[in-house]
Amino acid sequence: MGGKKKGHNFGRALIKDRFGRGNKTLNADSFLHTSDLADGYDWGRLNLQSVTEQSSFEEFLSTAELAGTEFTAEKLNVEFVPESRMVGTLTDEERSKIEKSHEKFKHFIKIPRRPAWDNKTTAEDLESKERQNFLEWRRKLAELQEEQGLVLTPYEKNLGFWRQLWRVVERSDVLVQIVDARNPLLFYCEDLEKYSKEVDKNKSNLLLLNKSDLLTAQQRKYWAKYFDSRAITVAFYSAKQSEETIEEGNEDADETVKEVEEEEEEAVEEEEDDDEEWNSSDYETDEEEEIIGDVDDECPKFKNSSKLLTKEELICLFKTIHGNNKRLTDELVTIGLVGYPNVGKSSTINTLLVNKKVSVSSTPGKTKHFQTLFVDKELMLCDCPGLVMPSFVFTKADLIIHGILPIDQMRDHRPPVNIICSQIPKHILEDQFSIMVTKPLEGEDPNRPPTADEFLNAYACSRGYMTANGQPDGSRAARVILKHYVNGRLLFCIAPPEVDQKKFHSYPPPEENRATKTFTPFEHILLKPNVASGSDLDNTFFQKTTMGAHCKGMKKMDIMGSINNQAQQSTSKPWKNHKEKRNKHEKLRRQFRHLDI
Repeated sequence: MGGKKKGHNFGRALIKDRFGRGNKTLNADSFLHTSDLADGYDWGRLNLQSVTEQSSFEEFLSTAELAGTEFTAEKLNVEFVPESRMVGTLTDEERSKIEKSHEKFKHFIKIPRRPAWDNKTTAEDLESKERQNFLEWRRKLAELQEEQGLVLTPYEKNLGFWRQLWRVVERSDVLVQIVDARNPLLFYCEDLEKYSKEVDKNKSNLLLLNKSDLLTAQQRKYWAKYFDSRAITVAFYSAKQSEETIEEGNEDADETVKEVEEEEEEAVEEEEDDDEEWNSSDYETDEEEEIIGDVDDECPKFKNSSKLLTKEELICLFKTIHGNNKRLTDELVTIGLVGYPNVGKSSTINTLLVNKKVSVSSTPGKTKHFQTLFVDKELMLCDCPGLVMPSFVFTKADLIIHGILPIDQMRDHRPPVNIICSQIPKHILEDQFSIMVTKPLEGEDPNRPPTADEFLNAYACSRGYMTANGQPDGSRAARVILKHYVNGRLLFCIAPPEVDQKKFHSYPPPEENRATKTFTPFEHILLKPNVASGSDLDNTFFQKTTMGAHCKGMKKMDIMGSINNQAQQSTSKPWKNHKEKRNKHEKLRRQFRHLDI
């Protein structure tokens, strides 16, 4: 079992030189076949793979390789964002700059137009023109976003939905835009009114601010005055409040109908000569006609009034707003309803019809086609599918907090929560959810708003939202907080232009006795040590009221009693029972005495 023999090393070197793998160094004296020579290429690594199709990125890299060009990626303008920075929020200077850009390019924000057509236009030609106009419209908006860096709402990119809008505009006498009262200008499309006038000058327009119950009377006055200055007809309504009123009215009506039935039955029994029987449907019809008559007689002037309308008043407004202008149908007024998803368009229709006729959804695309619904013989509603129209926004986080983008599909939860923390004071958030947010560190502004992580960590710990590694689940907490904001539990209303936001929506100051409230900060919950200190052990030991001693063969007894009786028991050992042991031995001796023989 010796080592390697030196005589075989020369043969191995020849084998490696001839058949070895990897990069080979060819000597001038080596005798190889011409097919084994490297003819300008690394023949051992040549990959003969057919390439017929490449992506744009692969094609760019292959072209650069053929051209012998090298590219080096450089990361410039790197900025380290501190934890206290409110990511997603804008400073006053940045917001003012963006507002100027919005005002400069607002004339580019338009909806696609339907091309002109007549009886001679074929369906194929009309469809081709629609596609061409729609493509040009999308291209202009894309250029506006890329060249100017402006952020737009994720507007509808399906031509089929815009065709439904065109048909609703053409069939309607009055076009009603339903918007969220907390931020009306975000959902309001000024170009839609212009397009309706282009179709027919006799068409009327109305801006319906739904969810107006979230506004105070003074806030509604501010908005009514603003829209009055812009010659825009506006009405305030709350589908949720009307629905609750209808439910309460139905309960009272059921009780009233029962009482009336009992009275009518008694009257029929007393008047036997009267052959006419009472019919509940006749009674309900007479009551409805009386109610409608009262509403028509007392129909107030609704133009830019800050009053919160009821269902009956809104129906009266729909019937009278068109005035004596020419209608598409002489017998009735057609109301076209248009709005973003999640602004309450379907809920408004359901309250006007009393019975549920339209399915409610916060996701665009639920309603595929427009549908006509009759309120009565004089009023017809034309419901348009929910459309997200192009509009300027400051950041993408604004789309999430206003319910335009789905909350469950957001990728970064910190920017939208930072906006909420900058809008709503810290003490309001703490009182709303019974939590205590971490105070700013030394050297920081003590009055600064909390960051998203500080607020979400406190909320997650109070609700028990934890990840697998025991950290607060900020993503889950953010989804809950954002849904509260969209639903109105966390309330913040945007002020009209040229109105002070703090004056428009003010919050009560923190309570004076707030410092005496006992909340547990989340860092005390997470960082509480598991090992007790020496003082804790001493306090626990000396707080015991009774202490006893345990001896073998005896029950637990008081220490003092044991000391007093120690002298009496010193002569004997009670744990040693010799009598019992002696009896045990005697028993064994009797059992096995036959073995003693």
